[in-house]
Amino acid sequence: MVSDLTIKFGSFDLTKKTIKPAADEAEEILKIVVETLDDGKAEDLTIIDLQGKSSIANQMVIASGTSQRHVASLAEKVQEKLKAAGYFSMSEGEEKADWVLIDAFDVIVHIFKPEVREFYNLEKMWASIGTIKKAGE
Repeated sequence: MVSDLTIKFGSFDLTKKTIKPAADEAEEILKIVVETLDDGKAEDLTIIDLQGKSSIANQMVIASGTSQRHVASLAEKVQEKLKAAGYFSMSEGEEKADWVLIDAFDVIVHIFKPEVREFYNLEKMWASIGTIKKAGE
């Protein structure tokens, strides 16, 4: 089914040309996120499959940047690519850029400085319900 869907939120105005099933959208969002982080030289890229196990998202992506500037740049690029593909996302943490959270609805993205990632250890917290895999596996 092809139709136009316009989403307006604050200064965002996104028009989507196609409506796809939610599972297809989640996979496409995940692909965009992972490719963008990989292209941006993110380190230790981890994907946690939460599908059917959590209501917050189907997938969680965790990555590290080498510095605050790198973390902020990765987050900005992910949001630009999602917007260009017609997907809406929200984010927090860009000001300090120790940890940036991007909520793309079916995919949650955490981008950390390495020491902050080690402190919060989200992989350990989510390991009990989600399947963890490293990108490229």
